[in-house]
Amino acid sequence: MSEPFRLLMISAMYENGGNTTQRLLDGHPELIAYPFESQLGTRLVQDHLSSLYPAKYRWPEFALDGTPDGDYEAVIDEECRVRIKTPRSSKFREAKLELDDGERKAMFVSLMEGRPRSRRTLTEAFLRASAAAWRDRVRSDRERVHVGYSPIVGVDADRMLADHPEAHVLNVVRNPWAAYADTKKRPVPLSLAHYVLGWTVHLQHALAFTDKFRGRVHILRYEDLVADPRGALRGVLGRMGVGDSPTLSQPSWNGQPLREVYPWG
Repeated sequence: MSEPFRLLMISAMYENGGNTTQRLLDGHPELIAYPFESQLGTRLVQDHLSSLYPAKYRWPEFALDGTPDGDYEAVIDEECRVRIKTPRSSKFREAKLELDDGERKAMFVSLMEGRPRSRRTLTEAFLRASAAAWRDRVRSDRERVHVGYSPIVGVDADRMLADHPEAHVLNVVRNPWAAYADTKKRPVPLSLAHYVLGWTVHLQHALAFTDKFRGRVHILRYEDLVADPRGALRGVLGRMGVGDSPTLSQPSWNGQPLREVYPWG
């Protein structure tokens, strides 16, 4: 892992456009987009926000007495693991994906050899191993930045940015009433009170961290993204030194255009 690790992590409250943003960034020749939600959280995350947000969406914590083998298994990564281990039960069963979890784990452990166990090295190794083990991932040989999306992970932006000096966080925010109307379509939706509290706390963190970490934490309105996806994303990428690309105008999966973002979002 000699090259500097660069990360763009998307954060958005549920039904706020996070998956859509990730699919628009997929296919960009300078980006490596994680195939699904990059749920890096572990069950060791326990704090004042644990009752509001699921652990899988949080920035992870690892056991002090752990091992790389155990660290790998601790990362929840639910969407990806369900797809590659029990594909018939995955909502992404139709998405072609050649990724073996055992091979990815072996790469992860290998990347950690001779390195100190820290949240920084472990999260970097997990994302690097995921990209390397994804056999049928379309490659441009120009990729420079890993792109992840985990709902509400922006509430942990301070820890994420401390771990990764080259990282940026992109918060996508949508009109909460429009977003909740989509949430109500879920089989077991959150109550209005729970949803609005989660939306508000996420936005409060986004605003505070945008001011605290100027130039590294960004806020993008979903409505602006839909109106002009290429224009909206071009500005954020430019701040990272990443160039423009026509792929920003079309959502895709592994470089293949999608007619609709579902089932990603």
